[in-house]
Amino acid sequence: MSPKALLFTLLLSTGVKANTDFAQLEQLFQEWRAFEVPPLHQGAPDYRAATFKQRRPQWAEFKSRLLAFDRSDWSIPEQIDWFVVLAELNGYDFNERVLQPWQRDPAFYKQVWTYQSDVPDHEGPTPHFVTELWTYEFPLSESEQDRLNSDLSRIAPFQQQARENLTGNAKELWVAGIRDIKRQHQVLLGLQDAVAATRHPALIETLAQATTSTAAFADWLTEQSANKTGPSGLGKDPYSWYQQHVHLVPLDWADEERLLRRELDRAWAALKLEEHRNRGLPELVAVKNQAEYEALANRSAAHFLGWLDEQEVVTVADYFKPALERHKGQFVPEATRHFFYIGSHLDPTPLFSHFYHWFELAIMEHDPNPRLIRQDALLYNIFDSRNEGTATAVEETFMHAGLYDHNPRGREIVYIMLAQRAARGLGSLYAHANEMTMEKAGEIHMDYTPRGWMKTEEELLIFEQHLYLRQPGYGTSYVTGKALLDHAMALKAKQDEAPGREFKLKDFFDQLNAIGAIPIALGTWEMTGIKPAFLDLVEAEARGQ
Repeated sequence: MSPKALLFTLLLSTGVKANTDFAQLEQLFQEWRAFEVPPLHQGAPDYRAATFKQRRPQWAEFKSRLLAFDRSDWSIPEQIDWFVVLAELNGYDFNERVLQPWQRDPAFYKQVWTYQSDVPDHEGPTPHFVTELWTYEFPLSESEQDRLNSDLSRIAPFQQQARENLTGNAKELWVAGIRDIKRQHQVLLGLQDAVAATRHPALIETLAQATTSTAAFADWLTEQSANKTGPSGLGKDPYSWYQQHVHLVPLDWADEERLLRRELDRAWAALKLEEHRNRGLPELVAVKNQAEYEALANRSAAHFLGWLDEQEVVTVADYFKPALERHKGQFVPEATRHFFYIGSHLDPTPLFSHFYHWFELAIMEHDPNPRLIRQDALLYNIFDSRNEGTATAVEETFMHAGLYDHNPRGREIVYIMLAQRAARGLGSLYAHANEMTMEKAGEIHMDYTPRGWMKTEEELLIFEQHLYLRQPGYGTSYVTGKALLDHAMALKAKQDEAPGREFKLKDFFDQLNAIGAIPIALGTWEMTGIKPAFLDLVEAEARGQ
């Protein structure tokens, strides 16, 4: 029996009618996204167990409708959109059954964000209806006062709900999460003068309630922490399932460990070769003040953007320059520089390469993807292999294409950054396997980063390892996504050269940008027409086969 005939037999046996209309997939997607936003309970998003139980049949209906589509005559982009929707449905299911951040992870209850993420959505599990404080301009207009009042009004009831929801026993997630809530308290305290100046009685009262509630919530978490004794990692098998079925990364835990070990070795070896090659050149010298930093950052940004354009690496849109200009950074005293600041005060170009992130976000804003399902950020950080992987890959790709021909010492920073990402990813893998604590994972992160650059400032170390324990796969996505992008480039180059065409780097990156922030395995399929074999297994399991 053919696959198509088998599909129709299955659908007839379940009473579900096959659907061949792609427009109906887009309609399903819009309905799904509306459903995915939880209802409100006392003004706050409702993550109570009883609510999830009530909503489970609706999720199952979405999945049944998705599986009922007959895609045999669909284009590759349409088939890819179908897998994007499946990944999101799998993500909801996994979060409800396994990850359960509302139950295991106190940091999930952080609701105030002071900065914009450099990827399409916030990194890690994040509740709905957060306060994006970075979107407000002070002094506040009347309409913005009302908006902030509405945002902050959810904090107290949400933290009250948290006392019911947080029944998990993940010790390290619990203890580390207290830090996030205490920081939110400090942010709220810092708002008091600006809010008092509005003379908006309701807003002033709402902020006071949110501030008092957050302080009390941090105290409650601290009291409860003494009773937490359980592991925080998912375990190898759930981690592998999540990677393959939600983030659509064709690797399991063991594959990722081998890859990151290899990349860590390669980065260290390549660094030593670069140092040998450059031994006759002057060492890079860190800037000493704000004026020197601004001059260095301006030169580096101009060189970077000019090189991308002149060397035909990618189409440089008019909005690329302002996107980068907003994130050139500033001078940080040596005593308080963390890993990325150390490098950027020597040569910020490697970090600016990673800031390809901001080009991608500018594309989403100014030239949104015409495909409905790809216009906004994918849920559950499903974008990580694409966005973090690309930002990491281009650091080395641009280097090999000649970005540092004028400054060979800059190449050393590229390999130091790669080693750091491989080391921190390895640590996160062992933490998720419950083979070591978050602290021990952090030691790998520190000890295997060259030149001791991760031993200078512990806040970044804690932030990163905590995030990666909260969001499985994120810590490895920089390196796994990079490897998958290398694979995409290799396949595309082989295809182009087979009939005698020329592979052009600019065409590759322009096509990558046009495809959008979907998992890199799906992007590779769209670029090459070669469907990754693991997707058949993902679909078969979704169908219970």
